[in-house]
Amino acid sequence: QVQLVESGGGLVQPGGSLRLSCAASGNIFSFNNMGWYRQPPGKQRELVAVITNGGTTNYADSVVGRFTISRDTAKNTVYLEMNSLKPEDTAAYYCNARRAVSSFWGQGTQVTVSS
Repeated sequence: QVQLVESGGGLVQPGGSLRLSCAASGNIFSFNNMGWYRQPPGKQRELVAVITNGGTTNYADSVVGRFTISRDTAKNTVYLEMNSLKPEDTAAYYCNARRAVSSFWGQGTQVTVSS
């Protein structure tokens, strides 16, 4: 059973920064890729950033230059560094891991950007 545990969400002012963490229960190299999704209130879940097993990263256009996905293989943890946060970044953020045809999700962490 794969477990993904997110942390690091909270309330931040516009222009501020947060770092989200996703700790996996197993070796993250066992996954084809890991990523962060978000679901704003009343909207569908959308991809924010992904990192492949080989280390290639990809980002949604709306976060390019502001967000950075990274990983610490020794800690089996993936991070999402979020800078220059905007009110429209407000959402529940979910960690995702994919292995073959299986997809695993964390419980989510809330990020609220407001003054």
